Amino acid sequence: MLFTTDKQTQEDLNIYGKQGTDSILSLFNRTSTLNGSRLLEELFNYPLSEAEAINARSEKIRYLKTVKAEFPFSSELFDPAEQYLANTDERTKLPAEKPSLEKMLTSLVASNADYKQIVNGISALVEIIQQLNSLLKNTLLSSDGPFKSDEETIKIQTLLSSEPISLLLQENPKSKLPHEKLAACDLMLRFRYRETVQQLLRYIYQLDVYITIAKVATERNYIFAKALFKEGHVIKIEGFYHPQLKNAVPNTIHIMPDSNVVFLTGANMAGKSTFMKSLGISMYLAHMGFPVPAKQMEFSVLDGIYTTINLPDNLGIGASHFYAEVLRIKKVAKELSTGRNIFVIFDELFRGTNVKDAYEATIAITSAFAKKRNSMFVISTHIIEAGEVLKEHNNISFKYLPTRMNGTIPEYTYTLETGITDDRHGMIIINNEGILELLKKSKEGITK
Repeated sequence: MLFTTDKQTQEDLNIYGKQGTDSILSLFNRTSTLNGSRLLEELFNYPLSEAEAINARSEKIRYLKTVKAEFPFSSELFDPAEQYLANTDERTKLPAEKPSLEKMLTSLVASNADYKQIVNGISALVEIIQQLNSLLKNTLLSSDGPFKSDEETIKIQTLLSSEPISLLLQENPKSKLPHEKLAACDLMLRFRYRETVQQLLRYIYQLDVYITIAKVATERNYIFAKALFKEGHVIKIEGFYHPQLKNAVPNTIHIMPDSNVVFLTGANMAGKSTFMKSLGISMYLAHMGFPVPAKQMEFSVLDGIYTTINLPDNLGIGASHFYAEVLRIKKVAKELSTGRNIFVIFDELFRGTNVKDAYEATIAITSAFAKKRNSMFVISTHIIEAGEVLKEHNNISFKYLPTRMNGTIPEYTYTLETGITDDRHGMIIINNEGILELLKKSKEGITK
């Protein structure tokens, strides 16, 4: 089953970001090759939903981190190699015999531009294949790591050790090949074994991504989460934080089968949205098999993640913010109705309607979520009165982010605690900013 998410979730978690802003992708996007960068973006778009696949990818990246692997290929080699392989015009195939001057002048087959592209492409591929062979022997297969039992790596090793690819390992890429060898290589690389060569390149681009991610994990001190089978319905994450915040405050949360709904309260500016984004990002990265900004993490694999944190009005269909919330909940309800195990985050449920409706709707929807034991939910709200009613459900865990008052100045710990807060400091903040005084003076000025 494919892991599912949507654009709203990716925007909430800033996975791809908007133009001119940093994104989670940008934290990792330092690949050496253009196709490596494209593959990285593809991986972000398709998280994994099988524990075995997640752990296998994670173990490879962890191994590359441990051995401090470097990407040994010169990035300048890949453009001529790809351009060469993209030219599948049979008329440009090098003839077995060196053409006469007259044929070279009159035929498209051996035009100067084509000939130069072919020579450069072959030379680049020979060097790439030799460097790949060296990387396998000296790094990936030099010790008992995950690559030794990896099916894809074993297949690549077999291709490199078998003719005709193995013949290229004997060539000196810096030496000019005679025409007969060039023609033989051209026939082999560009026509007969083109798919094999492209398979080798795809493997290299994947290594480019994994080596890059391993370096980011080292530099940022990220950890590797352990994926558990989905039947466990568990999330244990300690010391997690938002990767894009300086001096971010870490938090810890355990979501278990008997507490699969987290009901989160806290005053404005207490850090609820940041907490939820941090948790969502960690869960998203963990399902990719990527390193996570945390101290420790293990989680039961889910079928998807859906968040609602920065939900805009849908003016295109004339929808108010409240109706946009309703449509969002309907989408999540449809996913839940299929029996899928999903992770749901709702920030400030029903903020777009009046307090009475928000109170009733929050109780109704949260109670309905609580019956979906296969999925996990984190729901924040200002309607703290709803929490007292929801205590009748034994699988709802109540958490809050506190505010400490220093005189009339609110101070925020950003550290999760157990219970329901009664912090309400909106008017204190308004008074501290002197807004009412400004409005009073403005009114007096107009009167005079």
